Amino acid sequence: MKTFKYLTIIFLGGILIGCGSNSGQKKSDFSIKTNAEKGNIANNSTLKLSLENKKGLTIDSVAYHLDGKRINENSDLKDFKLGKHSIEATVYVEGEKQTTTSAVTILNSELPKVYTYKIINEYPHDITSYTQGLEFYNDTLYESTGQHKESKLRKLDYKTGNIIKNIDLADEYFGEGLTILNNKVYQLTWQKGTGFVYDVNTFEKLSSFKYGNSKEGWGLCNYNNTIYKSDGTEKIWLLNSETLAEQEYIQVYTNKGKIVGINEMEWIDGKIYANRYQKDGVAIINPKNGAVIGVVDFKPLKKLVTQHAGLDVLNGIAYNPKTKTIFVTGKRWDKLFEVEILEK
Repeated sequence: MKTFKYLTIIFLGGILIGCGSNSGQKKSDFSIKTNAEKGNIANNSTLKLSLENKKGLTIDSVAYHLDGKRINENSDLKDFKLGKHSIEATVYVEGEKQTTTSAVTILNSELPKVYTYKIINEYPHDITSYTQGLEFYNDTLYESTGQHKESKLRKLDYKTGNIIKNIDLADEYFGEGLTILNNKVYQLTWQKGTGFVYDVNTFEKLSSFKYGNSKEGWGLCNYNNTIYKSDGTEKIWLLNSETLAEQEYIQVYTNKGKIVGINEMEWIDGKIYANRYQKDGVAIINPKNGAVIGVVDFKPLKKLVTQHAGLDVLNGIAYNPKTKTIFVTGKRWDKLFEVEILEK
């Protein structure tokens, strides 16, 4: 228990508890009542809805919707995504239609499991690289680095640290996460609202794309022709791999509240492993509903690299399908660690 409390402070610190409140529209005679405590309810619960009818009007019918999806007065939440949601009640009174809305935050019902790691190997890593994205493709490591006038896209021999291929981004761009799908490299930039697509072999720039509702670019990963994009908030956006349009999003939540600063990501065995900015740990996220189901504490790794003035936080996680192992590094770290994740 002490370990979990410690990790909560180190990794999940700064959680903002979601809250909902009844907020009927001006002209509505009704408001929505729920069994959510301070607007929060666990996803293993049944959401119970009713109307507050202070004027005692005769109601012909009422229909409830959660984010536009029709729900009953008593709804099982196990198949709903976590996070903030809008409830709308459409009420008919004497042939007239009234609507009123409320908010509810669905939390995960379980605590995240706590994991540690075992180091399998250590490899050299460029101490000048401000690592933003890391991913294996055909047993070769690809890396995106950040900072204005320092941002790069690289192909590396991970065992030696040797650079196989490198291109520099224009000075105006601050490089962020990357992912590789169908022989294309997708690379984000931070605050320019622009991403780039390259040929995985030649690094020829094939196209660029604009973000949708996500204002910034942080991390990328992919699975089954869907690209997952983080933007520094609790949201992870699902992008169509052909159009790169944002189709929907999940919100990253624990049993207590939302987790912001979701950064570099990797798809591993059906889960999203994500760095959280400024935290020396990784969240293991259920991509179906956004639940943080595990936390890996990597804090001790930072002490194993060369200590210098430019040393920064853990960032960079990649899974190598050939070795079936996970690799992690950090911003301006001179080591790349191959690790095995272990449950405490």
